[in-house]
Amino acid sequence: MAAASRAVTGADARPLVAVVGSANIDLVADCAALPRPGETVLGGHLTTVPGGKGANQAVAAARSGSARVTFLGAVGSDEPGRRIGEQLSADGIDTSLVRQASGTPTGTALITVDAAGDNCIVVVPGANATWDAPGEADVVALKQAAVVLAQLEIPLDAVTRAFSVARAAGARTVLNAAPAVPLPAELLDVTDLLLVNEIEAAVVMGYYDTPEALCARLLELVPSVAMTLGERGVLYAERDGVSHRVAAPKAEAIDTTAAGDTFAGVLAAGLAAGEPVETVLRRACAAASLTVETLGASSSIPDAARVAARYTSAYGAEERGA
Repeated sequence: MAAASRAVTGADARPLVAVVGSANIDLVADCAALPRPGETVLGGHLTTVPGGKGANQAVAAARSGSARVTFLGAVGSDEPGRRIGEQLSADGIDTSLVRQASGTPTGTALITVDAAGDNCIVVVPGANATWDAPGEADVVALKQAAVVLAQLEIPLDAVTRAFSVARAAGARTVLNAAPAVPLPAELLDVTDLLLVNEIEAAVVMGYYDTPEALCARLLELVPSVAMTLGERGVLYAERDGVSHRVAAPKAEAIDTTAAGDTFAGVLAAGLAAGEPVETVLRRACAAASLTVETLGASSSIPDAARVAARYTSAYGAEERGA
């Protein structure tokens, strides 16, 4: 199912991506090895950066240059919330629908990264848990979007309601099923594209299997699936038989935080612009490969020029347009 660009008025005629999701302040500590249960390890540096799956994906979509982006989420009326808002605005993202939760702090993620770039993350939802349903202004944005992208760091029912509105208006809904949880039928019924990694796919299905087998079963639940495979790239499939297997560019991984978010945001923007699916998948892989080479979340998401250069070096010239 290809997403068609919506006609818009004004100077910016790019299609709209509405990202519904979380915004956190990330506390990132690097160390030689991740601690085991009951173990204390010494870290190197502590970095504080804006993050959260929703905000990261909005930033990635905006930096791709393919679409306008609006962010629907909630922060606290505190310094981290202000900082997140400034970050989003600096990337040209419409933050007019970001809610301030009175008496509830901005969400926080505690992230530990080891020498190999692997991480452990604990997310404290904070204000994210207060985004329980789209309001009147949110509904207007959802109806105007070509693609609506969401994750699972806000309540499941809120995502379902947002997707129901968007789907009824003709938008393409893209669900990044992370953090991994079993998904209710009501949400799957309004999801056009399910974006998962291998672990998330196994959680959704309730068992582990090969990527190909999991994709086949997931297509019984949703019209299309994109399964990211880390350094092995991505597997994409649709019910009508269309499929693509895209290899990932080689990268020197320092920190895998936000690599999946970068992939999701770039994917959503490219689909909204109606670009060829294989081209969009390659660009998303190129962007994610750059993200793992930098420490941090939103600070590691590359801009369109860097992604284009990595794409060309890995795959050759880009094909644009539908």
